[in-house]
Amino acid sequence: MLKKLFGKKEELKENEVRVVIPEEEFGILEWKEDDLPCIGVLNSALKDFEPKKIFSWHLSVIIDYEELIDKGMPSQEERDIVDPFCDQLDEEIKAGGNALFLIRETWNGTRRMVWRVYDPEIADSHLKYILEHHRYPRQFDYHMAQDMEWEQAKWYFNQIKT
Repeated sequence: MLKKLFGKKEELKENEVRVVIPEEEFGILEWKEDDLPCIGVLNSALKDFEPKKIFSWHLSVIIDYEELIDKGMPSQEERDIVDPFCDQLDEEIKAGGNALFLIRETWNGTRRMVWRVYDPEIADSHLKYILEHHRYPRQFDYHMAQDMEWEQAKWYFNQIKT
């Protein structure tokens, strides 16, 4: 089997898998949870992505907003503080092709960002560094668990209208 790398053809080594990361495509999801609005921005390009098992870790980062307006939603000023941090975090988590962005949700005074991760140690080390060195504008926590079949992502993909 051959792969193209910078215009050169290279043979794949035994047990090597070629992964083509799809260009991100975003769709808006809106729903209610506990009678509060939830707005999500989903990378719908991952719905049919294969091989899913390569990115078998589900990473969720939850950021706590401080300044809220109606129904648990952040004010514009609060988004101006948190959004650049989220954008930077997204770039850093995905660096080197180690992760795929799945969804960003805003609900009940929080922003939740989710990625599918290849090497959990890289993402974990980076997030620990950010926490230990106080390089964040708002308090946040994260959780990462292996999810080989992408069970935690299925609900989102089921919301996509075809």
